[in-house]
Amino acid sequence: MTSLNQPRPDIRSVLFALMMAVFLSALDQTIVAVSMPAISAQFQDFDLLAWVISAYMVALTVAVPIYGKLGDLYGRRRLMLFGLATFTLASLFCAIAQSMEQLVLARVLQGIGAGGMVSVSQAIIGDIVPPRERGRYQGYFSGMYAAASVAGPVLGGFMTEYLSWRWVFIINLPLGLAAWWVARKTLVGLPIPQRKPVIDYLGTVLMIIGLTALLLGVTEIGQGHSWRDESVVMQLAVALLALVIFVLYERRTREPLLPMHLFANRSAVLCWCTIFFTSFQAISLIVLLPLRFQTVTGAGADSAALHLMPLAIGMPLGAYFGGRRTSLTGRYKPIILTGAALMPLAILGIAFTPPQSAILTSLFMVLTGIASGMQFPTSLVGTQNSVEVKDMGVATSTTNLFRSLGGAVGVATMSALLLAMLAGSGIAQVGGSSIPGEGSGNLLMDSLHAASGPALELLRGQLSMTFQHLLMASAAVSLLGLSAALAMPNHLLRGRDDKDR
Repeated sequence: MTSLNQPRPDIRSVLFALMMAVFLSALDQTIVAVSMPAISAQFQDFDLLAWVISAYMVALTVAVPIYGKLGDLYGRRRLMLFGLATFTLASLFCAIAQSMEQLVLARVLQGIGAGGMVSVSQAIIGDIVPPRERGRYQGYFSGMYAAASVAGPVLGGFMTEYLSWRWVFIINLPLGLAAWWVARKTLVGLPIPQRKPVIDYLGTVLMIIGLTALLLGVTEIGQGHSWRDESVVMQLAVALLALVIFVLYERRTREPLLPMHLFANRSAVLCWCTIFFTSFQAISLIVLLPLRFQTVTGAGADSAALHLMPLAIGMPLGAYFGGRRTSLTGRYKPIILTGAALMPLAILGIAFTPPQSAILTSLFMVLTGIASGMQFPTSLVGTQNSVEVKDMGVATSTTNLFRSLGGAVGVATMSALLLAMLAGSGIAQVGGSSIPGEGSGNLLMDSLHAASGPALELLRGQLSMTFQHLLMASAAVSLLGLSAALAMPNHLLRGRDDKDR
């Protein structure tokens, strides 16, 4: 890529525009959840209710690698503007939807726009900031995710309670337009590709089919369906077939959507494994910890949302420390390894601390957030450092793909495990819950409301033990991320003078 003698963009202005885009996309992953009861009450359609959230996540995940490749071919500025415009227009469609079907379709379009905002933002930092300095800037993005995880439920609950559920989408209109205007003004001068674009149409179709089928199958498992159900088996079979054909085709095509030679890059693959398991833990804990707090202590939904505050505080702290330390030492493995080692210990601390012990629980949640924050941006920096500049966009988008897949698989796996534990213990019959974490939570709350006196205390004690076992299983899974971090090469980051190789 070359800049065609255009002025180099101001990093602070660009960073502001990108942080606005990342915050918007992250906010819509959390702000909608608390408005689900109001949406279902208006449309009286419970069959599609889960897909108000799932449709957004599936579309975002599938769109991420496509934006990455298109950014490498056409330039990132126009892709960012397209993503922001699509997201904002889709938010309008969500706000005026007159049926559940219209709302789900609008959420798909919104997810497509958000996929570009996430993927292209981080690739732009890779274009204009040398690898040794990127950890500090990527840490700011982690701060946006953390802020959205807290602001989303609080804003969503307030607007749904005092205005209307439609306001959780209306709020995106002024924010989206402002972000688009700022991005249009500040993203001038980004590198522009000089090679002739060649679109991998067949590879794109195969990836869309494969990832969509995979995510739909995983999501249904997390909603309480057995993996042996006919629909789940069919979706997973279609995903396997499409992705196998995709890999075989990508190995031979001239301009692959996802170059297979990247998977021969040991550093990149291990960074992807690390970020997959980090996201697995972080996103599943965001879903499970408020439910644990609410069911075991009897707190309200508003207090349960605020219960995530220590986790959200820890993430930017870890990202800031990790980014600064990486810039100073020029090595990313020690930071990733420290975070990966801290993760299972912090989760075990949460597991063995009663939720009523607010101070001690908050301490372990802060440590969990720090462990996540140390790995998220640093793994991305490690990936970008290990690939050539021409593959920067697709490598960045693949990192985000593994992050999204980790979150989706984490929520589905831990929700399914929770359902199995509850069914096995006889606490509540929660099979067939409609929303990962949320559906089982509603039925659990119904069981708790029906109990009183000693029966209620016994039920809460059983729930506390169930969540303890669930968190122990989560800590065991995090050891896989630690294994990937241990196997990672300890490469030195490129500096300012050798940014482009």
